[in-house]
Amino acid sequence: MTITLQARMPSHRVLLVTGVGAAVLAIAVATGGLASRAHTAHANAQWSQVQSVPSVSLAKVENGQTDRIELPGTVQPFQKAQIYARVSGYLRSWQADIGTPVRAGQTLAMVDTPDLDQQLAQARGDLNVARANAKLATLTAQRWKALQTSGAVSQQVIDEKAGDSDAKSAAVDAALGRLRSIEALAAYKRIASPFTGIVTARKTDIGALINAGANGQELFEVADLSRLRIYVQVPQTLASKLKVGQQVDFTLPESPGQTGHATIAAISHALDPSTRTMLVQLQAPNPAGAIDAGAYCTLIFKEAGAANALRIPATALIAHDSGSQQVAVLAPGNIARLKTVTLGRDHGNAVDVVAGLAPGDRVIDSPPETLRDGDHVRLGTGASA
Repeated sequence: MTITLQARMPSHRVLLVTGVGAAVLAIAVATGGLASRAHTAHANAQWSQVQSVPSVSLAKVENGQTDRIELPGTVQPFQKAQIYARVSGYLRSWQADIGTPVRAGQTLAMVDTPDLDQQLAQARGDLNVARANAKLATLTAQRWKALQTSGAVSQQVIDEKAGDSDAKSAAVDAALGRLRSIEALAAYKRIASPFTGIVTARKTDIGALINAGANGQELFEVADLSRLRIYVQVPQTLASKLKVGQQVDFTLPESPGQTGHATIAAISHALDPSTRTMLVQLQAPNPAGAIDAGAYCTLIFKEAGAANALRIPATALIAHDSGSQQVAVLAPGNIARLKTVTLGRDHGNAVDVVAGLAPGDRVIDSPPETLRDGDHVRLGTGASA
């Protein structure tokens, strides 16, 4: 028996409904995609616009008036001398070590000078010979002079004997001068302190070979610490206002809370071309010797700043090749405005502006290099308006 299965075809209406539904679905998907892409593009445009506006922060602006300027200084003794030997030989003994207080003329060391001793003995012998020759020449000249009245000798011979006596007397003077010179040199066998002070260095010992002069070895160093010289490099803007006799306070790091007093004693009146600073010398008493040579100190110069000066961070400055300085200020509407300013004292991490800024100006710190006058900016997170 044969069974025949006949496929049932969907009706025309069903096919039409299905087609319309598929078309509507396709249109909906396409419309949603277009809307999504439009929203994304709009969001990207907004993000790019926000990112194109630079984010800035405000600098701290302070009143620039100040009554103290602190500068580093170096303490040196009022007098200091490196002691060298004047004669060559061997060190016999030394009587003063480092830290020993000494008086002017006090013996520091003794030098054995065998060669010089022999020269001294020879010079004394030469003087004795010269004196003997001069004595004999003088007696001879006197005897020939006595024979002149008898006519037994000529005037020529008498003059020769008198001249020989004078020459021998001059030889005595020369020999005496050589002796005095060697005796003066021999006096330097005793090495003495040139002034009252303290021995700050001893660079020799017993038996050491001593060479005379500055080409030899330095033996001692003596410093007078009863009074001090303090040297400081002062900026050009301050140097022009200093005067000899002006009082300046100073402090030492090892003595916090204690202040010393110094007086300006000399001003070099010459600026270092590399730093534009001027060397100034101050003097201060140190009767107890509490301050050591070479110490570091901080000098405090008291001076009022400009009446209308405003102090801003150095990072707020915009430098130009022409040498002019500008700052950017935040105007209403978050618009940046560039102002040309005149600078006063430079404090390193901050500078005083003496003209070009008003007290209420909001100065932008570290402005972007691409910032131009009239650009829109926005305050960064945490920045105060």
